[in-house]
Amino acid sequence: MNAPSETIRLGILGCGRIVTRRVLPSLQESESVQAVGIASERPGVATETAKQHSIPNSFENYDSLLASSEVDAVYIPCTGDQHHRWVIAAAKAGKHVLCEKPLAPSFQEAEEMVAACAENNVILQEAFMWRQHDRAQLLKKTVADGAIGNLRIITVSFSFNIDRNDWRLRPEKGGGAMWDLGCYGVNAARFLTDEEPEDISAAAHWWETGVDMSMRIGLTFPNEVLTNIDCSFEAPFRCRMEIVGDDGRIVVDPAFQPGETPSFQLWKSAERDEPMETIQANPKDQYACQLDAFAAGISKGQLVQGAENGLQNMRVMEEILADAKANRR
Repeated sequence: MNAPSETIRLGILGCGRIVTRRVLPSLQESESVQAVGIASERPGVATETAKQHSIPNSFENYDSLLASSEVDAVYIPCTGDQHHRWVIAAAKAGKHVLCEKPLAPSFQEAEEMVAACAENNVILQEAFMWRQHDRAQLLKKTVADGAIGNLRIITVSFSFNIDRNDWRLRPEKGGGAMWDLGCYGVNAARFLTDEEPEDISAAAHWWETGVDMSMRIGLTFPNEVLTNIDCSFEAPFRCRMEIVGDDGRIVVDPAFQPGETPSFQLWKSAERDEPMETIQANPKDQYACQLDAFAAGISKGQLVQGAENGLQNMRVMEEILADAKANRR
């Protein structure tokens, strides 16, 4: 394994939308990560992207980037069906891995990815960027400090109307609303409770390709904390979370996209006309927060700041999908 320098030298396996729109711009705010290389399997794309974003090295295939001694760690943003192959290849090359969510199309593949990274002594972090942001940390602390009393209900809605030619409607690519959007609600509920669900139920509307277009998910956590999640590729844009206690509630809207003025609304009483308080958070880009947490994990030798390797989230989501399929009419 390459010993990381003071600044983590990042290689990126792909030049898709999330890379050019989110990750590369966020590097300007990162305190500890620098992009030193980018690869694409589409001829000429990596060279052009590297030029546009002042990245010193470009590669015409992923294997060449993984072989580079200039790279300490890699970000893997490709479609879900490719995660298993490239996470394991990166681990064998001694590179730490930040892998887009969901970690894999199945729990078995995720388990193999986690094992490969552990065997090769590299960090594996699933890219749930929202968890490392200051707003998420404040949100969790507010709940843990009892500002809304005992936690009772978590509701999450995440949807948008997808282009019907999008790869996320293809089952062989790991598509489906639950994998792409519902995973956020599952992740949020586990993050806020620090528990795993004891009971799972789900139902879905299915698309002609075989993936779920809309899904309703019910999770019951210890102490009878109830979570309701809905996700959809055929509904208007919604990205909202409500956290309800027996003595107050919190609304986070948009839930996973903090924006330039991140905040959430807090009601510290169960009374109907109780005034609302707005809690402001640090406006640092959440992808930069994610990169810095990843770098801190590399430095420490273990994941930090609420980051996860994604295995437990995968376990829950696979059970959700199985229940939805069992209830299919």
